[in-house]
Amino acid sequence: MKCLSVSQPFADLIISGKKTIELRKWNTNFRGEFLIHAPLKIRVEDCKRLKMNKKFVTGAIIGKAEIYDVKKYNSIREIKMDQKFHLASKNFHDKTFGFRLKNAKSLRIPITCKGQLGFFDVDIPKTKIKNTEIVSEIIDEEYRYQWIGHH
Repeated sequence: MKCLSVSQPFADLIISGKKTIELRKWNTNFRGEFLIHAPLKIRVEDCKRLKMNKKFVTGAIIGKAEIYDVKKYNSIREIKMDQKFHLASKNFHDKTFGFRLKNAKSLRIPITCKGQLGFFDVDIPKTKIKNTEIVSEIIDEEYRYQWIGHH
């Protein structure tokens, strides 16, 4: 599955659904679901600016999201107009593409992983359970945990 490294606190903001545009210097033709990797480096100044004072998970895959479109920015003014969606600081003069994201979810248990530049492939071990009813029950249980019983 495809994976993209996004520095903290932005990785957390994506999986919580608060950040729906990821700014990049480069474009992509990729569309669909991908994993979100939080690298070791934390952007401390952005944490202060966004008033996020928590212990972040780093060096791991922490969630997933879906890229459904890429917006091309032609001016800094256009980027500033979308600030509430990308939450970037004022240092975005070299960013010209906005990956539009939806259906973001966090993983209950982060998967330790080393990141890479750009989209990269990650092999997540598939379940060894052959019985599809049991697999459906596991998925249903995960859904209930995330959306209903999560405290």
